[in-house]
Amino acid sequence: MAGPEPFAVYAIRYARVDRKASENFLGGDPHEAGMPMDYFVWLAVSDSKTWVIDTGFNQAAADKRKREFLRCPTEGLKALGVDAAVVEDVIITHLHYDHIGNFDKFPKAQFHLQDSEMAYATGRYMANPFFGHAFEVDEVVAMVRNVYKGRVSFYDGDHTLADNISLHHVGGHTKGLQVVRLWTQKGWMVLASDASHYAANMDQGRPFPIVVDVGQMIDGWQKMKSLADDPALIIPGHDPEVMKRFPSPSPELDGIAVKLA
Repeated sequence: MAGPEPFAVYAIRYARVDRKASENFLGGDPHEAGMPMDYFVWLAVSDSKTWVIDTGFNQAAADKRKREFLRCPTEGLKALGVDAAVVEDVIITHLHYDHIGNFDKFPKAQFHLQDSEMAYATGRYMANPFFGHAFEVDEVVAMVRNVYKGRVSFYDGDHTLADNISLHHVGGHTKGLQVVRLWTQKGWMVLASDASHYAANMDQGRPFPIVVDVGQMIDGWQKMKSLADDPALIIPGHDPEVMKRFPSPSPELDGIAVKLA
């Protein structure tokens, strides 16, 4: 009996920023060396279905937050043969600014989101800058408008989208953060997004400092380990090592995208 249809999975880098290591760990030592951050969106393609995971941010957001903008995420998608204008399904791992920009470039997409993330991003915690600073109000409002247009599918916890892809609520970083489990030629892979910004957050047990529930973040690491066939198949959300660990699909895409499976 044939198994699930495997996905080819890609990480597409679109921005970066220099950071101190102390900025990436709760209780980090300010004397530690620099630890830059990459920004990614992800693409999963099977013979019958294409999923985009997150949509990144644009030049205006990069200028506002002093990030180095390398290219629009849709350019990376196009280089891999995917036109954002016709994409039908986009998974939103959470509503932080660097994961939900560029809505206008996905006019036909249905967005897939956790109930608890929308409640968090539009609720009482956003009055506190500690929680609210990583959100852009205009982008959250844009998602609300998409709700009224019938373009958002909501989930309350873990959900199987098909036999080769599922969503898993982990929270921690935000109230409704979800990770994506995909069947690939390598086995079950988990796109961690911000459940683990860097491999070191999970591997060393050192939480990232933008967090609403530290215990839930730590529990999320264990959940991801139970979902992936190998810890090496848990892909961190912002780690520059991803671009070194995995091969580029072609010489033309060197430094732009890598094939995860």
